[in-house]
Amino acid sequence: MKKFLAGFMLTALLPGAGAVEYTSVQPEKSQITFVFKQMNVPVDGRFRKFNSTLAFNPAKPETAKVSLNIEMASIDTGSKEADEEAVGKQWFNVKGFPSASFVSGRVRSLGNNRYEVGGTLTIKGKAREVTTAVTYKPEGNTAAFDGGFSLKRADYAIGEGPWADFDTVGNEVLIKFRITAASNTPRK
Repeated sequence: MKKFLAGFMLTALLPGAGAVEYTSVQPEKSQITFVFKQMNVPVDGRFRKFNSTLAFNPAKPETAKVSLNIEMASIDTGSKEADEEAVGKQWFNVKGFPSASFVSGRVRSLGNNRYEVGGTLTIKGKAREVTTAVTYKPEGNTAAFDGGFSLKRADYAIGEGPWADFDTVGNEVLIKFRITAASNTPRK
């Protein structure tokens, strides 16, 4: 009985010591955005449709798993003409590659609710390792995971043929994301 009480008190008093695990992604509160430069002018966009699975326990971050699948045809650059061009063969080629994906391979704590997440990003059948810093913001029974990273579009053959030149559309693309998830167990 003493061991049970000691374990219960430890769980109740230490932040992150409880069995809280975030597993229920809330797509309506999540987003994936990007910024690229066209003729040296920043252009903002987003992907409207994606799904994600997540398993994150702040007491055991090294066991965390995340996967993300983005519907490339859901691109929104704010221009119907640009969106139609982006889904074509020279850009995302959504007929051949309808989705892009990210699958985590490792997570490590950086302290102060910050984590380094590494994994494989696959776009147009080309897989590359990426690493990003993610900030974990718990609030009640939910948490937001915010992060971002840069990628080179040439690494994924995004913009082929006449678009392979970086004078009109830059090579670097900044990706930002917020994944919001709920816990099935209340945070103590």
